[in-house]
Amino acid sequence: MATHASNHLSRFGRLAKWASTTTGHAGTFVLAATVIVLWGLTGPLFGFSDTWQLVINTATTIVTFLMVFLIQNTQNRDTIAMQVKLDEIIRVVAGAHSRLLDLEEMDEKELEEIRRSYERLADRARRDEAGDLGQPEVAVSETGASR
Repeated sequence: MATHASNHLSRFGRLAKWASTTTGHAGTFVLAATVIVLWGLTGPLFGFSDTWQLVINTATTIVTFLMVFLIQNTQNRDTIAMQVKLDEIIRVVAGAHSRLLDLEEMDEKELEEIRRSYERLADRARRDEAGDLGQPEVAVSETGASR
């Protein structure tokens, strides 16, 4: 039986997804801009007091603080989904290096070695009038370290 993807999300995941979707709409931006304009217009009424300024500063700080976590959750989920999709493409493309699966788990040194091998391939391809030169030599040990 097929289940909808949202059924698999945690309560926080559903909240984060709803919040990111809602805050990404133009109407939400208009609402936020309206609040700022109304706050600005009430300045003379409150004599531009410290309390009047504190209200907007506190509200925006709280919203910003909470949004950081919601955005990070959404970004993490999207990144994981994209990595799985890219891994699947690598897996099914004939001639692709299956050793490139899960590159995001390698350390910076290992990634840099692989990136340099692709850079060398690109340099050779630019110099060669025939164009594409095929795949680089990507040697990765069983532990994931490039050789």
